[in-house]
Amino acid sequence: MCAIEQSSSAASTEPTAQGAPDVSDAPAPIVTGEPVEVSDGVFVIPDRRVELVPNVGIVVGEKAVLVVDTGIGPRNGAYVLEQARRLAGRRRLYLTLTHFHPEHGFGAQAFKGAATIVYNRGQRDELHRKGSAYLDMFKGLGPHIAAELEGVDLVDPDVTYDGRAEIDLGGRTAVLRTVGPAHTASDQTVLIDDRVLFGGDLFETRIFPITPYFPPYDADVDGGRWITVLDRLAALDPEIVVPGHGEVTDVSVIRDVRDYFTYIQDEAGRLRAAGASADEAAEAIDKDARIRWNTWERPEWIGFAARTFYEAATTG
Repeated sequence: MCAIEQSSSAASTEPTAQGAPDVSDAPAPIVTGEPVEVSDGVFVIPDRRVELVPNVGIVVGEKAVLVVDTGIGPRNGAYVLEQARRLAGRRRLYLTLTHFHPEHGFGAQAFKGAATIVYNRGQRDELHRKGSAYLDMFKGLGPHIAAELEGVDLVDPDVTYDGRAEIDLGGRTAVLRTVGPAHTASDQTVLIDDRVLFGGDLFETRIFPITPYFPPYDADVDGGRWITVLDRLAALDPEIVVPGHGEVTDVSVIRDVRDYFTYIQDEAGRLRAAGASADEAAEAIDKDARIRWNTWERPEWIGFAARTFYEAATTG
């Protein structure tokens, strides 16, 4: 495993999330608390609905333990590793990441040499292309976030795969699948024994989906394919669904996000065909979506989703 060289020109190509939620006053993005067993041998350190804290998974088998996501920065990575070791005992450790974004994977350096890091080849390549720029962007979100990113090394996985991979944990099997492009160019899901699904930011509980549409720096989000991915994941009918952020729930969260995106897609296409500009469409969709999904948090992401689908729409 090698550290990824961070380009000195990253700041000049830094993506900006203008209009995205302001997290400068949010609590420090620290992973805390005890792992909670959500299914036999499957634990989650809950995000507590704190900004830039993901739900972290720890899956315990008879001979190995798999960690899903690390939190943001070295301190969070070290804490997650400590919790994993406590549950693992002498068992072998694996780490995988649902996608390359900083709050999900920029604590991976803590696992270097302590675990076998494995995820899809596309995610590794995306980290190479965008990791340094995203590091700079996230440091600009606030001093409390920059503090957690001090000393970050971007590290490669030990093992990559294409398409699908299985990890035998001993009496428990983790199936890793490449499902992107959707939220990112290379999203990965983790399915445990056909019953517990980790989906990263493909879905979140009562939070408007994060749609990282930051052209020209990053426009790899694919709304249409995201809907297709959600349909396929819902068809798996998992008993327990672990979202990237928000409470652990069931398959209904996947259907909820799918319905939201279908609405955005339909409205963006209709408004574009009627001659509305991207800004006009985003404004109209934002107003209506806030009413339709009035219990969801972070409506600032509605406009990003609207522009994503508007750009993909055709006027017929």
